[in-house]
Amino acid sequence: MALPDYFPEITQASRIAVSFRGYNITNAGQTAALLKHSLLGPLLHDRLQQADILCADALGIKTTLQKDLELNRPSDLSTYSQDLAMIVAVELAHWDAMLEVLGDRRKQIRVLTGYSLGEITATIVSGLFDYEHAMGPVLELSRDAAELAPNVTMGVLFSRGPELDLELIRQQCEVITCQGNGVLAISTYLAPNTVLLMGEGNTIDRFKETMQADFPKTTHLRKNPNHWPPLHTPIVLQKHLRDRAAVMLQTSACCTELPDYPILSCVTGDIAYNGHNSRQLITDWVDHPQQLWKCVHAILEMGIDSLIHLGPEPNILPATLTRISENVQAQLNQPNWYGYGLRTLSKWTAHRRWLAQMMTRDAVLMRAPYVTQVNLEDHFLAVEKS
Repeated sequence: MALPDYFPEITQASRIAVSFRGYNITNAGQTAALLKHSLLGPLLHDRLQQADILCADALGIKTTLQKDLELNRPSDLSTYSQDLAMIVAVELAHWDAMLEVLGDRRKQIRVLTGYSLGEITATIVSGLFDYEHAMGPVLELSRDAAELAPNVTMGVLFSRGPELDLELIRQQCEVITCQGNGVLAISTYLAPNTVLLMGEGNTIDRFKETMQADFPKTTHLRKNPNHWPPLHTPIVLQKHLRDRAAVMLQTSACCTELPDYPILSCVTGDIAYNGHNSRQLITDWVDHPQQLWKCVHAILEMGIDSLIHLGPEPNILPATLTRISENVQAQLNQPNWYGYGLRTLSKWTAHRRWLAQMMTRDAVLMRAPYVTQVNLEDHFLAVEKS
């Protein structure tokens, strides 16, 4: 089919960014249905077979990922390693299909980004690593990462008022960690008013106990009921995952030229890969918090107007940009405060003080509502049915 059938939003003037999703509780997305897709199905078949071979080589286990997807196998910590291989395989198939559909307009891709595991996929499609050398260390360390997960809780810390005091949060995490009853740290900077915490044992609860005294009343903490491998936090140092990754990467084949596409790295929050620092960045990827907000801000700053999400059921990045877009649009749509008085204005801005303050000094945020987000698997299924 022609490009307009798949991506009618993309024109000759579009500035395109491509994002790759990370690991989640649900990982298959709509892949089972897409296995029957006329274009994507054969690509998925080939990539999943490649992933089966890699699981055998890196993990010594026999997998049948395509069959698992067709049978709707549940995803949990016991399947963490093969889920990682599957997610990247699906993302690579999505990438192959997207390039075929885009044709010459692939030249309009300005940047790639990926949340957590998605950054590994970005390094593959940009030519820095091949699939085996990029995923080999990830899979070899994945079982130990999963072993840490049952004692780890995720907390979503957010503010309905001013921006979060990130330095205070880091200090409180250090104080709790120093008590010797579990490590607590920031794992992701989602937005100026939201961070993800990961903590061992009851450290999330202990952080919550300190909030009333140390944080504004508009700050809230919600615990996620699931358990997560604590990548992007110092918890992984307990099994020496960072050092082991560094040793494995020393002998991994890596391109020493600029990537085919610039990569916005969640390790640094900017375009970081230059062909000579890839091994170091992937080593840092293991235990450094994800700078997702900086990447979202950079996408807006670059003038991107079309963001294509690849992978099964992408979640974090599209949800973050959508939330910012909706908040900005709500801010812009407010009636003139002169007609309502300062009391009404103050009551309204109290719910989004962090955003109101940012918009006064950062006009690029006003671009958020005008970025078109495209979920590849939704589009491909919709076109196939039409």
